[in-house]
Amino acid sequence: MVAAALPTSPALPAIPDPRVRLFRAVALFALLGLIGLGLAWELWLAPTGSGTLALKVLPLLLGVAGLLRHRMYTFRWLSLLVWLYFAEGVVRSTTEAGPSRSMAVLEIALCLLLFGACTVYIRRRLRRATEMLA
Repeated sequence: MVAAALPTSPALPAIPDPRVRLFRAVALFALLGLIGLGLAWELWLAPTGSGTLALKVLPLLLGVAGLLRHRMYTFRWLSLLVWLYFAEGVVRSTTEAGPSRSMAVLEIALCLLLFGACTVYIRRRLRRATEMLA
């Protein structure tokens, strides 16, 4: 299959085009926002329990290095992982009140932003790779 071979092809440019870098920056912003929100939410703003729910941001931390290095694989799995956080935001926005509801809505917005940026990033990289190989 040609699409599977594209990301590892030696014909790919070392430096992505400006639009790809823009979407990586948006994805990185949303990812860091989700990490910061998760930590602040569970530790200071509306803590539930002893703060152990703050560990939920650990899978997100694994994605930071991959985004910084433009790793296509990281963008792909992160676009799937983010739906778990989206689901948490939806559940908590409909079941909790006060500041937790506002933070849940913010979590939903950051998840949608991250998913959109990852999706566009992947599509732009694959399109550019096929253009360079053609």
